[in-house]
Amino acid sequence: MKKILVVDDDTSLRLYMQEELADMGYAVKTASSAPEALKIIEKEDLDLVILDIRMPGMTGIEALPRILGLKERLPVIINTAYSQYKEDFMAWAANAYVVKSSDLTELKEKVQELLHPKTTHNAQIVA
Repeated sequence: MKKILVVDDDTSLRLYMQEELADMGYAVKTASSAPEALKIIEKEDLDLVILDIRMPGMTGIEALPRILGLKERLPVIINTAYSQYKEDFMAWAANAYVVKSSDLTELKEKVQELLHPKTTHNAQIVA
């Protein structure tokens, strides 16, 4: 079972995402802050992180390079209510950028894309 970490300081949204992703068959851990998330990432074998940007203490933009420093290949989806961060150079290090919505369709699609990429089979030409 693939493991996802949801990092968001909004308790109700964090629990909503946890429930929706669990319904899709994922094991979901949550963190309410970036420092809490970094501790989990150090200890846990995760497959994906969903990261809010605006959080007290340490922003998602500040946490992103630290996350990638701990687990270089760990996919990260930035999930924020603020579309202007998409232009931030540091945000480019994330695998995907989703603007928050009560409709989690786009977020779920990005999770599926990153955790279950479609494999393309190149036919080999035999001479």
